[in-house]
This record gives sequence, C-alpha cells and structure tokens, in this order.
Amino acid sequence: MNSILLKNGRVVTADSDAVCDILIEGETIVSIGRNLSAEGAQVIDCTGKLIMPGGIDPHVHLEMPFMGTFSSDTYETGTRAALHGGTTTVIDFILQKQGNSLRSAFEEWSGRATGNAVGDYSFHMAVTDFNPGTKEEIKDMVAEGITSFKTFMAYKGALMIDDAQMVGLMQEVKKHGGLVTAHATNGDMIDTLIAQHRAQGKLTPLYHYLSQPEVTEAEASGRFADIANYTGVQAYIVHLTCEGALNQVRRATERNQRVLVETCIQYLVLDASLYEDEANGAKYVMSPPLREKKDQATLWAGINQGLVNVVGTDHCPFMWEQKLMGKDDFSKIPNGHPAIEHRLELLFSEGVNTGRITPQKFVAVTSTNAAKIFGLFPRKGTISIGADADLLILDPEKKHTISADTHHMNVDYSAYEGWELTGKIETVLLRGKVAVDAGETKIAKGYGQFIKRGKTAF
Repeated sequence: MNSILLKNGRVVTADSDAVCDILIEGETIVSIGRNLSAEGAQVIDCTGKLIMPGGIDPHVHLEMPFMGTFSSDTYETGTRAALHGGTTTVIDFILQKQGNSLRSAFEEWSGRATGNAVGDYSFHMAVTDFNPGTKEEIKDMVAEGITSFKTFMAYKGALMIDDAQMVGLMQEVKKHGGLVTAHATNGDMIDTLIAQHRAQGKLTPLYHYLSQPEVTEAEASGRFADIANYTGVQAYIVHLTCEGALNQVRRATERNQRVLVETCIQYLVLDASLYEDEANGAKYVMSPPLREKKDQATLWAGINQGLVNVVGTDHCPFMWEQKLMGKDDFSKIPNGHPAIEHRLELLFSEGVNTGRITPQKFVAVTSTNAAKIFGLFPRKGTISIGADADLLILDPEKKHTISADTHHMNVDYSAYEGWELTGKIETVLLRGKVAVDAGETKIAKGYGQFIKRGKTAF
C-alpha cells in the first residue's frame, strides 16, 4: 500500500492550527501527530508550509450547453485546472432539459464525466421542469447521491421555473431530506430591462450590468427565503453578490430561519467599473454581474459574520471568440467567468494575507462548510483520521503572477491577467496520490471519481 508522510507542516483546519505530521496510507489519513515515522513511506518536508484540506468548489459548469454553445472547460481540463489551484472536488450542475426527465439529464452528464475527470466530482440537479413525473424522480436522485436541487428564478423559457413549481419542488425535496438552491434574480424584471436597453440602442457590456440592478437580486433572494421558510426546506442561495441580497438573509434570521449563502471569488475582488471598458468588458459578463465596492465590503463582512458560508467560483468559461458572439449586443454574450484554478490563491492573497479573514475561516469557506452543507463531510473537507487524503501544501510567502500564458484552464484569456499574488499552492494530494507538484500534473484523466453525497451536516 502506498504511504506518504507529510512532516513538520502547519496543519490548518476550520477549527485548529498546529505544526504536526500527517501519515497517509492508500487513499486515507491514518495518523496525525508529532514526530511520526513510517518505514518505506514517501516523505514530504512541509517545514514553513501550510497544509490544508483540499478545496471543494460547489459551483462549476463544465461542458455546459448555454446560449447556443458550450462552456470551454471539459471534465478533463476543468478538474485538472482545479487541482492546480488546490481544489480537489467540484460539484457541477446537471441541467434538466424542459420536457425531459431528471434521469436522462443524469445519464447525459455522467457520460461526459465518467473516465474523463482528473479530480473528484459530484452533481447538483437543476430542475427546470417540475411536474408529476419529475416529482417522482426526486427520491431516485437522492438515492444516486444527488441531494441538492437547483432552481433558476431567471432565464425564462430555458431554465426558469415559476413560484408554484418552486413550492412543489421544495415540498418534495424536504420529504427526502435534501436541499434546494437558487439562482436568485428576478428574471421578468431583467428581461424587461434588457429589452428596454436594446430598443434604445444601448448594447455595450455596461448594459448587461445595468439590466441586472441590485434590486433584481435583493427581491428574488427575499422571495426565495420566504418560500423556503413556508415550506421548511433547507435553502441555499448561489453566487450572492450584493448588500441588498445579503440584507434579505439577515432579515430571515429575525424569524429564526437559516438561509445558507455562497458568494464567488470574483464578487470579492472585482467590481462593476470593468464594464466601462467596451473592448474587454465581455470578459466580465456573468450573471449576476459584478457589483460595487460597497458590496465587496458587505461580502467580506458577511464571511466573518457567518452569513456567507461558502466561496465558490460559478466557473463557466468561454473562449474569447465565443464571447465575441455578443460584440454588437451585450445580450448575446455567453455569461460566464473562468476562476476554477485561482479561487484559493486569490482568496488567500486577498483575504488571509491582508488580514480580512483568518486561515481557519479560509478553510471553512473554501472546503469544510461546503463539505458539511453538501453531504461530503467527514470524508472530504477536513484533516482527520479516516478522511480522504485530499490535501494542499501552500507556501504562504511565495509570490506569483496570474496569466493566461501559464494557467491550465481551457480559455484563452484571464480575468486576472497580471495580478501578483502572495501565497502559492505547490503540491496537491487527491485520495492519497500526489496529483500536482511544482506545476506538473501527476495523475491521469479518469482518476477522478463520482462522489455520492449524503444529507447536510452543517
């Protein structure tokens, strides 16, 4: 059996911080302590380095069909890039086609991923057509290890469901102990604003942002929280971006309701001023859009207040040529942003190294909370005996620069081109194997496994 001994690292989890050793046998952690030894084990000296649980990104879109094209990262390229950035497990969104079953969507997405993923993965099920047939399938999906179900409150005619369908879905998911997530923006209002701007000839990327003002997200977040409170289902808002939406979550706490919240790395470090650059603004067209500086301050505070539980990416990359589908009309720009590789290092550099968050909070929002919320804990998201040996080794002092010339994502630009970061992930282990070391991939496609998830333990 393969054995690896990590020596003298500063081991940081969501609730501990100590210098010690970690012994790995096969795929799991078997011992944690001081002055460990193991005959024949591969020894990795981690002196001066941080050892943390492998990242879990619960919001990615790999090979996703959207706006007449597909996101450019495959399961192979996307999970490989994730590993280079310290993320060992991703949860992708299956999109049910309206009129089709949940089972057919599950089989379609499984066909893309099986044998191709380099890192571990799981699925959420996006329900776009809730009817008596799909209602019966909820329990089947839970049995398959898919315990979270997404609703879209926007993209009418393609992904959006109405409030009546959302109530029915929530009631059924609650019966089976699952969780309902929402893309919480007011689709009708957004569609109206898009039509108004197009009619006025306002077609630059700036009008993507102006078609989705803060009120569209705040209103939908409050409505989703209200409906979830009525049904009693566990509720989670994906990619929350702004003060108005987070205030709706605060309001929910006043009636003793818990609404779980995810934001994404781009909303913490980028802002809407980027849309004023007509030549490059398409790089930042995503939904919801980037917001204002005051919203960044709210989100950072929300992390420390425990209102923002997870930092994901909503990784949905498109080549520049694909983005240019909307060069003359912002509404035709494929929505999405590449970040799967840079989430952890950006958050460490901009969060931990600036003193905005502690190393323990970093681990919580990048790994442990997602593992608990989405039924992966304690197998994933922690450093404990019996857990999968999914680990990252980070040099907290090492400086490096982000560039499309060196990243591993299958996209030909970077939204963070030229950013200098402090803190570099040097080695990544996935289920007891060195997956990435010194910039080189050490495992092949197909090593990644589908991970069946249980119920939330958060």
